[in-house]
Amino acid sequence: MIWLVLAVVVAILIWYTLDKPLKYWSNRGVKQSKPWFILGDSWVNLLRTKSFCGYIEWMYNMHPNSRYSGIYQFHTPTLVIRDPELIKQITVKDFDHFTDHRNFVDPESDPLWGKNLFSLKGQRWREMRATLTGSFTSSKMKAMFSLMDAAADTFVKYYWDKGDEKMELELKDTYTRYTSDVIATIAFGLEVDSLTQPENTFYLMGRKITNFSGFVTSLKFFGYFMIPSLFKKFKISMLDKGASNFFRSVISETIKVREDQGIVRPDMINVLLEVRKGIKQEDNSDIIDTGFATVEESSDITKFRQLKSLTNDDITSQALIFFFAGFDAISTAMCFASYELAANKDVQDRLREEIKQTYDENNGKLTYEALLKMKYMDMVVCELQRKWPQGALLDRVCTRQYTIEAERPDESPLTIPVGQLLWIPVFGIHRDPSYYPDPEKFVPERFSDENKAKIKPYTYIPFGLGPRNCIGSRFALLETKVLLFKMLLNFEISLSDKMPVPLRLSKGLNISVDGGFWFNIKRISS
Repeated sequence: MIWLVLAVVVAILIWYTLDKPLKYWSNRGVKQSKPWFILGDSWVNLLRTKSFCGYIEWMYNMHPNSRYSGIYQFHTPTLVIRDPELIKQITVKDFDHFTDHRNFVDPESDPLWGKNLFSLKGQRWREMRATLTGSFTSSKMKAMFSLMDAAADTFVKYYWDKGDEKMELELKDTYTRYTSDVIATIAFGLEVDSLTQPENTFYLMGRKITNFSGFVTSLKFFGYFMIPSLFKKFKISMLDKGASNFFRSVISETIKVREDQGIVRPDMINVLLEVRKGIKQEDNSDIIDTGFATVEESSDITKFRQLKSLTNDDITSQALIFFFAGFDAISTAMCFASYELAANKDVQDRLREEIKQTYDENNGKLTYEALLKMKYMDMVVCELQRKWPQGALLDRVCTRQYTIEAERPDESPLTIPVGQLLWIPVFGIHRDPSYYPDPEKFVPERFSDENKAKIKPYTYIPFGLGPRNCIGSRFALLETKVLLFKMLLNFEISLSDKMPVPLRLSKGLNISVDGGFWFNIKRISS
């Protein structure tokens, strides 16, 4: 009899500990998924049944008639927000209730990651954002443009000088070398050529610190979700420590040389050193902005005081977050751009004509102003960010208790406690046919002067929303446009026989395709 009682007690404890949490949303009257025991909805990722983007679409379309629904990351209940007006309310109007991102990595274990703008929380984030806001304005991008332009020229010249009329290339690795060189020169003050020096230390360390694939890394992610206190106790780091120390050393040495020798260079380090000296960063309102997809800085940020000082680690942390954004995200965006241009030759031809016209009108060179006045270029890049947003998912953490009021007959007021995680499924919203007819088609005309005014507000969000939007949107858009200009001016891009059509997205956490991005590039003799 005693064993029977013990068995019942154990069963109840297992149910209470492992199964009851998976009814969190249904008990609150919120439509939810059908989570698996222990795994919640993370079984989709663990078993690799869908790509990451497919997973986002899946949860977005789970309850198409609801403003929000519930899912589970293992046992962590997550509220998925899909209604544009509610997204606006949470990210803009009532932002002070949702100021933070989820940061499951312990800042003490990964101090460089913990100090970057994405990871910072509360008042420290506000002060850092206010400190950095003037560093990424359109005028600062104009100053950095010459460095991007030079890196793009070096990139194109390397393949032009090979002398091959037509080349077959895997462009993810190829574009990553360009983005690595741009980050090296702009964020770290180094001159690197990763094509002629493929094994250079900067590139190899960049690959190492941005590599989140493999069994060990997956185990770390799993551990931080399931037993975060244990991982924090033993200070288990997500970033490669050797690579972290390398970048910390590079920044410290560069800063010392510049301060000792009075070197001034139009790059991010110079901007951050000016901030450290108390030099106010201002924008010039007469400078053209980087396009329709650019997000504007919230006026509320200027109300907060700037940090009185930036340490070398602070500067390294900000440079590293741009490495993460620039090294992988922009190279991946360029791969998808190449795919769409190769698969839609009419779009490629029309964009090349605009490029040639701009090139000729500017006496055979590219200027910042000329590039950003190109309307069709901006339409193509906006549609690229619509169909293949690199920020496919946004997250917010509730920092002050909040209530979503009922608006529909099947809703009741929903109280969101402090610490509650919210997701905004950007990829699903961008592929919703009620907002973008034939969403699988690549149609730059969606963003013509006539049509972009018809886009429903808060359904186009490639760089986030509200005060916590992406501070580097101008940087990403400018870098993408510069390389597109130089590539299409010199080469025609077509699909290799190795490239599957339509694309098959990899079933993992990275946004990529099975087998790589294979293309043929052909020199344009004229």
